[in-house]
Amino acid sequence: MNNVVILPLLIPLFTAVVLIFFQQQVNLQRVISSISVLLNVGVSLYVVVQVKQQGIQTLFMGGWVPPYGIVFVADMFAALLVLTTTLVSAACLFYAFSSIGESREKHYFYPFFHFLIVGVTGSFLTGDIFNLFVCFEVMLIASYALITIGGKKNQLRESLKYILVNIVSSILFVASVAYLYAVVGTLNMAHLSLRVAEAGQGGILNVIAVLFLIVFGLKAGLFLFFWLPGSYNAPPIVVIALFGALLTKVGVYAIFRIFTLIFYHETAITQTLIGWMSVITIALGVIGAVAYRDVNRILIYNIVAAVGFISFGLAVGNRSAIEGAIFYLMHDMIVKALLFLLGGALITVAGTGRLKEMGGLIKKHPMLGWMFFIAAMALVGVPPLSGFVGKLLVIQGGLEDGFYLWTAIGLGSSLLILYSMMKIFMKAFWGEEHQPLIEGGSTKGLLVPAAGLLILVVGLGLGAEWVLPYVSDAGKVLLDPEIYIQAVLKE
Repeated sequence: MNNVVILPLLIPLFTAVVLIFFQQQVNLQRVISSISVLLNVGVSLYVVVQVKQQGIQTLFMGGWVPPYGIVFVADMFAALLVLTTTLVSAACLFYAFSSIGESREKHYFYPFFHFLIVGVTGSFLTGDIFNLFVCFEVMLIASYALITIGGKKNQLRESLKYILVNIVSSILFVASVAYLYAVVGTLNMAHLSLRVAEAGQGGILNVIAVLFLIVFGLKAGLFLFFWLPGSYNAPPIVVIALFGALLTKVGVYAIFRIFTLIFYHETAITQTLIGWMSVITIALGVIGAVAYRDVNRILIYNIVAAVGFISFGLAVGNRSAIEGAIFYLMHDMIVKALLFLLGGALITVAGTGRLKEMGGLIKKHPMLGWMFFIAAMALVGVPPLSGFVGKLLVIQGGLEDGFYLWTAIGLGSSLLILYSMMKIFMKAFWGEEHQPLIEGGSTKGLLVPAAGLLILVVGLGLGAEWVLPYVSDAGKVLLDPEIYIQAVLKE
């Protein structure tokens, strides 16, 4: 057992509780939050190193040996996502200092920010499916507060839809867990894998698998994303960045974990269903990105397209596709946060989010313009930036196993994503300068956190040779469930 495994969860939890008592002391909240996120980055990096050197790390809460009690498991897949989460959350926190506003800071923005991180990291690290539900709920309750904080009319309207959809999905989640427990009699993920293999994944277990796919598809925005564009466009930009980078990716992670560890026996049913959901999601996402003329809406529909592309890697299911999906998942968490932070800065200086009211900003804000251009190229997958390696591996995996139609859709989507991003860049930064209807603001304090993420995007691409061994270790666990089972159950 390794107690360090739970520290990425405990640090933001302790921070959130402490910050509740300093509601009115904004500067103190900022200092405590800064120390917390930087410490969490260091701890998460240490966990990744430990997993690389010593293998999968586990922690049995209360000393209860699996399958009894709650277990936290840091395999390389979970550890990499936790590290990426801490990096993204650190950048978003420092961006919030200059953008969120003192009124929101005094209404518990920072405690809810850290509670959100608790739910995200807990979801990645838990080895118990009911505890996965608990961590989801911690994350969602924090997101309910963050989506409404500020109390604007649009926020309140969209939050009702957001909360209703997540309540329904949570009810389905509990029902699915109950059905699964009734059939196999355990909740520990490693033990579930054994029990499902013994029972044979057929009949009722296939129905339960589809129920889980519906639940996590709703949470990830995989095919069932009807709620996402409106809800994600309501809160402040830094909250949208957190949601787009982290919340949907927790749903994607859950799909990967469940369908590589527990329900991996009937791939003709589950993987085919995931595949078609993925390509439809890609197609609808890029159509939305091309159709809209609003910065946030374009970026939000690109979230949808990316969720589809990552899930496509799981549907293909071979080594190249799985490793590519993991790499692209890490890349997308970083680049989506980066694009929303830069998009927020763009809207701040332009005084509007509508492209038809923008123009000529490259003259006054060249740094913002070229940072956005590089981030857009990374999103599309232009080498040598971070999006290229993951996208190449997924496409390679699709071609290897003969998924030519799905691969063509995935590859073709890159051209439409390029068009959608260049539409923002050309309309906002080039052409004749427009006088905004509302006077624009300053980028002071906004570009430095974004620059940190931009360095990661470039570094992840240029340093892919050093990152891929870690991604390969993560892929091995997903491709061979026995590695995870042996590490948890110690058989």
